Amino acid sequence: MSIRKLQSLFAPASVALIGASDRPHSVGATVLRNLLAGGFAGPVYAVNPRHQKLDGCTVYPDVAALPEAPELAVICTPPATLAGIVAELGRRGTRAAIILTAGLDATQRQALLAAARPTMLRLLGPNCVGLLVPAIGLNASFAHTGARPGRIAFVSQSGALVTGVLDWAAARGIGFSKFISLGEGADVDFGDLLDYLASDPDTGAILLYVEGVRQARKFMSAARAAARSKPTLVLKGGRVAEGARAAASHTGALAGSDQVFDAAIRRAGMLRVFSTEDLFGAVETLARARPLGGERLAILTNGGGPGVLATDALVSGGGQLASLSPASVAALDAMLPATWSRANPVDIIGDAPVERYRQALEWLLGAPGADAVLLLHAPTAIVPSAEIALALAPLVRAAERTVLACWLGGESVLQARRILSEAGAACYDTPEEAVAGFLQLVQYRRNQALLMEVPAAAAGAPPGARAAARAIIDAALGQGRAMLGASESLALLGAYGIAVQATARAASVAAALDQAARIGYPVALKIVSPEVSHKSEVGGVALELGSPEALAAAAGQMQARLAALRPDARFDGFALQAMARRPQAIELIVGVARDPVFGPVILFGQGGVAVELVGDTALALPPLNRVLARDLVGRTRVARLLAGYRGRPPADQAALETLLVRVSQLVAELPELLELDLNPLLADSAGVLVLDARVRLQDGPGGGAALAIRPYPAELEERVAWDGAELLLRPVRPEDGPAHLAFCAALDPEDVRLRMFAPVRALSPAQLARFTQIDYDREMAFIALREGQILGVARVVADPDNCEAEFAITVRSALKGRGLGPLLMARLIAYCRARGTRRMVGEALPYNARLLAMVRKLGFTVRPDASGDSVHLQLALDDGAGSG
Repeated sequence: MSIRKLQSLFAPASVALIGASDRPHSVGATVLRNLLAGGFAGPVYAVNPRHQKLDGCTVYPDVAALPEAPELAVICTPPATLAGIVAELGRRGTRAAIILTAGLDATQRQALLAAARPTMLRLLGPNCVGLLVPAIGLNASFAHTGARPGRIAFVSQSGALVTGVLDWAAARGIGFSKFISLGEGADVDFGDLLDYLASDPDTGAILLYVEGVRQARKFMSAARAAARSKPTLVLKGGRVAEGARAAASHTGALAGSDQVFDAAIRRAGMLRVFSTEDLFGAVETLARARPLGGERLAILTNGGGPGVLATDALVSGGGQLASLSPASVAALDAMLPATWSRANPVDIIGDAPVERYRQALEWLLGAPGADAVLLLHAPTAIVPSAEIALALAPLVRAAERTVLACWLGGESVLQARRILSEAGAACYDTPEEAVAGFLQLVQYRRNQALLMEVPAAAAGAPPGARAAARAIIDAALGQGRAMLGASESLALLGAYGIAVQATARAASVAAALDQAARIGYPVALKIVSPEVSHKSEVGGVALELGSPEALAAAAGQMQARLAALRPDARFDGFALQAMARRPQAIELIVGVARDPVFGPVILFGQGGVAVELVGDTALALPPLNRVLARDLVGRTRVARLLAGYRGRPPADQAALETLLVRVSQLVAELPELLELDLNPLLADSAGVLVLDARVRLQDGPGGGAALAIRPYPAELEERVAWDGAELLLRPVRPEDGPAHLAFCAALDPEDVRLRMFAPVRALSPAQLARFTQIDYDREMAFIALREGQILGVARVVADPDNCEAEFAITVRSALKGRGLGPLLMARLIAYCRARGTRRMVGEALPYNARLLAMVRKLGFTVRPDASGDSVHLQLALDDGAGSG
């Protein structure tokens, strides 16, 4: 289930309260009062067998006695009664219910869901405060106050936060389109609400308070869709981990649940904030922001102190201060006093008249080195603040760049703050708050960019990689082993084309000497024991062994230390490697861990034995492409070392990205892999090289958790014969962006109009990303490829319930009428049938004769739209069960 029947939750024609009461301060009495006082236009029915009248309303003894089926029911009766009431409501025709009752045990919870399932009655709760829809006067909650109408939807997992935020928002004049207490989310959950609110015309921004997510893939699909359409912000509770969990790898210890959640929010294109004030402040900022062309902030101030505070906040927050070019300095010299700062922040001095403000702001809004402007103003007795704001308001309205303003003070600047806010500037009380607002814009821009960028071609693993890796894993699991040895781990990586240092195994000191003679001195020696995860903890690594004598001594000492420090550990011999001579290489770590909610996560950072102490790591959800891999690297401090410094050439960034993409592919294709460490991984200008690896497998049935984002479905690729040649039919990939642009450029203008219903000269970057970066869990686009060229595209987008999927098809203009369209449509229809979609639908212009003839042959019904401007196409598929 997803958005099915949610309209009845948020816009019901009638409401019934089951458990209405006259007991002071009870939930039943409070909800009834709120329903009656909110201004809801539809009938409100009260149900309680012990009353006949409450607050002037007729009270009915039970659901059966109601004069009609209420579209929405609010229930606050004891847990044992809920399943029976819900079943009765469903039979009467009620479409949604809010369960306020708390204290359900697992059996009662399951009974409640089972009672709703036959009629697909939707449930909000249990254990929730309810919901408010201020625009229609619906207050179906036991909140102590109402909410004013607005454009913000707020969804909270915490009931206590619901009432607190209502108070907080009322004091600040903040209104809401929907205000929803999610409670336990037994049925309606975050994914459902994100899907609904993303297409809700009354909602301009979505705010979430999240304590936990259960269905990660559903949440991620809904979040990515919502974030593409409107600002979506998240405040997460429970940021501090209870304690480090035991793990067999560095990565397992480093990948805490809050960092994983942060990676998920980033990947979804949402913005995470860390306080209630930040949550609503970010809405204010995003609502008034123009698109940022970059991240450079220019600061205009009438005092040095505020400028210094703003600069400190910007730099410490990782922001970028705009640099003034010589031309900008010269231009400002001509309009400002000789004592101005001649740098950014631009201090125009405390005695600045109105015209000085206006001239300086006008110049900075056009300066080539700035992407946004922050105005800082401390009130003076020389010029009233309101006069300055009136003079600047026209510039702010016309500006293509974001303007933020901080009016320091109280009563004396209230009018100025109001004037500039109405002109479109986000206004703040302090320089630090203003800079925090700008940094939110920067982070939101970065997250959105990850949704919109079209990456370069992926660096796929060599043919046969999966089969070779599968053989290694099956052999270990067949022997009852969850840990791969070092040589096995490196062999698994090598199968995926990852450069590894060749490793030899030796069962004894004598065998180690023989292997070293074959490899050549100097060598690295490492102890092998399945019970020892980190060899350095038992002195199990020796480097630069340049002679047989040094090797024999080191090996003997290792065995002795293992026996003394870990008498429980089994000695399985030694691993030997030739010393890697890469003096300018940087030690890195790449790893994989599994989160209980979001599944596999990939870690990157500075490596070595002290990786936990250094703490320079970042996380990302797979699957990765080059753009996402580059972003992951860029979020670490070690990225600056990798860029080159003090004469050292930069590391091979492309090789590092390739490695991360291949690790991502390995994760997607090998579900038994639970933890992986590539540490140390050497990176320099010659490339990347893995010296040591640690792999832990799922040692029980079923393999590991699924990826939170469905990876590219390679199993849907097929080669077919067409027009005397072979075509590759496969799902579209983000890397197909350039080929997709070439495909669109080859279409006749009339074909574009038939497909888009309007003339389109060229695809925008956002459109291109939307066509090539699809969510494989909800949509599909099959492309027909020959010699690297796209010849045709057939795509389908399913609703969140998988009941209906809308299709579209386009074939190169020069190839029409040669059977490619029916070939692509047959593949699309087969795909929809296989995933249980109930029907395919589409829209076409009435004179698109070729398309209409094709779909009729495929079994579609063709029905003119009431307006006559288009025709509706529909195909009922065989499997009517759906999958929603």
